[in-house]
Amino acid sequence: MRELLQHYIDGKWVDSEGGQRREVINPATEEPCAVISVGTKADVDKAVAAAKRAFKTWSQTTREERLAVLNRIVEEYKKRGADLAVAMAEEMGAPVSFAGTAQVGAGIGGFLGTIAALQDFNFLEDGPGYKVAYEPIGVVGMITPWNWPLNQIALKVAPALAGGNTMVLKPSEECPTNAKIFAEILDAAGVPPGVFNLVQGDGPTTGNAISSHPDVDMVSFTGSTRAGIAVAIAAAPTVKRVHQELGGKSPNVVLPDADFAKHLPPTLSGPLVNTGQSCISPTKVLVPRERMGEAAEFAKAMYSATPVGDPMAEGNHLGPVVNKAQFEKVRGLIQSAIDEGAKLVTGGPDLPANVNRGYYIQPTVFTDVTPDMRIAKEEIFGPVITLMAYDNLDQAIELANDTEYGLSAAISGDPAKAAEVAPKLRAGMVAINNWGPTPGAPFGGYKQSGNGREGGLAGLKDFMEMKAISGLPA
Repeated sequence: MRELLQHYIDGKWVDSEGGQRREVINPATEEPCAVISVGTKADVDKAVAAAKRAFKTWSQTTREERLAVLNRIVEEYKKRGADLAVAMAEEMGAPVSFAGTAQVGAGIGGFLGTIAALQDFNFLEDGPGYKVAYEPIGVVGMITPWNWPLNQIALKVAPALAGGNTMVLKPSEECPTNAKIFAEILDAAGVPPGVFNLVQGDGPTTGNAISSHPDVDMVSFTGSTRAGIAVAIAAAPTVKRVHQELGGKSPNVVLPDADFAKHLPPTLSGPLVNTGQSCISPTKVLVPRERMGEAAEFAKAMYSATPVGDPMAEGNHLGPVVNKAQFEKVRGLIQSAIDEGAKLVTGGPDLPANVNRGYYIQPTVFTDVTPDMRIAKEEIFGPVITLMAYDNLDQAIELANDTEYGLSAAISGDPAKAAEVAPKLRAGMVAINNWGPTPGAPFGGYKQSGNGREGGLAGLKDFMEMKAISGLPA
């Protein structure tokens, strides 16, 4: 069992000041695979003080100096890909093949997108009679989730570094080892002491200490809407910037004349990728009523043929969901749909036939789902889709927007016709015949899906302050 009992503060690995041990459970075996020390307020105080000291010099670095550091991070990151993949497979259940490609690749992508944005970034813009300067915010507190751990770390750390900020990261306690390796990568890349600090821990203790800290100038959080509200409340007394990417309930609008064989595989694959544990997963599939039977058969064939198995084995299969709480939540939603009258087409709440332990969920398809059902309203975060019928496109758009979330939406069908529907969907991202955004595009949502954007140019700007300067000499 790996022991991750130290934090990375001011360029050194240091013992926790009073932190309690917390075990990390392998979701495939239901047995401990690692242990961390839950960071205390004293640990956070030490990390924030280091970041505050380092800000004095890092904030004054040039574009070229920051680019050099970011490029060195990418090179060191590539050396640790296999280590990162194994850690994620063991701790959050992403199959090692998928972890080594998509999960590891997403982290590199976050850095490459930021490097591209920084190369051409205009730190001083001209206005009529004034200039606008983009400057570092200060110390940024970062709280990241377990589902795409490296992606979310990179989408915060890369723009923070590029913007001249310093930072304290608290990764998810469900999969901490990839963050430890990430800290080793930054150390090997020569990131100056104090610029990046890592404090392992949980939300109520460590996350709250970061969010409420008076010397943290911005907190960037990715996770559930419930936890995001707690972060915002903790941050409010110090009026720091709160940057959030929260929950989602993404629709997939299947256009009336969609070619199912051509258009559905890319969008129906979204709730299968990463065992459905993606905030933009388009689980609410809206289908023309007259084509419901055809759609149900298509989805059944695709989902029933998707294998489930050991995340440590190479191959194109699904692993378990991350932990027991998530396992029971997804099974509970599946059972609620059955109890409320939805038709189970394939899958269900039982373990897959080929496993006898672990937090595995069968790929599941429902039809006859109505908007009032729990499963139609709540974020699922598992390999489950619900097929809902519509009578015309106006009704489809209304059903798509009938949610407290607004993170993402997918459209399946002729791109020209989909382009007419996209502006009517209340979501921060719309993917046509796909389920994820283009790399570098602004990532974020409307309504209770959060505020702020990550990725590329928009992400870089969100980690900077704007200063208006007027009265300058001609």
